[in-house]
Amino acid sequence: MRSWRRPLARRLAVARAVHRRGHAALFARSFCVALAAPLLLRVSLPRLATLLEWGVSGPRSEPRDPDLVAATVLDMLQTARPLVRAGCLTRGLTLYYGLRRVGIDATLSFGMGRVSSGDGFEGHCWIVLDGEPYLEPRDPRLEYVTMYSLPIFRDQACERANGSA
Repeated sequence: MRSWRRPLARRLAVARAVHRRGHAALFARSFCVALAAPLLLRVSLPRLATLLEWGVSGPRSEPRDPDLVAATVLDMLQTARPLVRAGCLTRGLTLYYGLRRVGIDATLSFGMGRVSSGDGFEGHCWIVLDGEPYLEPRDPRLEYVTMYSLPIFRDQACERANGSA
């Protein structure tokens, strides 16, 4: 029989480390976004952009280093399983939220690419920082065509609303 103590001890150790770094608020907010990810992905992309950008302005107590933010969010994702879904959508939404929340200029890109199995297409989402994919083992732009990116800018939103994009 598998013991529940070892996974619990590991999760508590991660929570203590995050608290010592002073990132407990970011950890907790990211957890809420990760839990809500299945529901967030059911709204339109412009509305999703609005929800994820809500409350971004203001003083920040969290770290401004993207690697520290990503470490906290990725720690949360690993610790929160099986309560939060694994996959690029949850990871992308949560990282995007965490990075934008602390004022880092990040983009969340959604793309489609051809695969040999299934219906022939596969989707993926990834974070872009400084024009380059962030925390991706391979450049997803080589395999996926970017279909949509967040944040959606005002002129891009107007084009989409008018049906010209």
